[in-house]
Amino acid sequence: MYEPIRTKSVHTHGPRRGPHRSRQEELDARLAWHLTALLTVTDELRAVAPAAGLDEAGCRLALQVERLRGSAPLRAVPTIAGGTPVAALHQRAHMLAGQALVVATGRGDEAGAALAAERMRAHAEALGITA
Repeated sequence: MYEPIRTKSVHTHGPRRGPHRSRQEELDARLAWHLTALLTVTDELRAVAPAAGLDEAGCRLALQVERLRGSAPLRAVPTIAGGTPVAALHQRAHMLAGQALVVATGRGDEAGAALAAERMRAHAEALGITA
């Protein structure tokens, strides 16, 4: 009645395949991802509500990502079809900057943490959030 399973389970805890990343490499990749996402939202904000501070922030974010990855981030032209509200973009940027701050602090990256904290303050100010 019962037929035994003849193939190995995909859930078997055997040797891993593929390259291992160290904790530091994993944190570098995470920080680069968060900063790239923040850069994307910053570019969207620049398209909706241009400001000199956003231009400078975009350049600084791109430089940090390049430092972490070893190559410049790909930047798409923002396409804001439905007209995302500026407040929603600032809220998303504030959240991403907070996540980048946590990862940068965890990896001991002072430059990344300072930039993330600065962007978090700027977006909080734009949202009217006071500490």
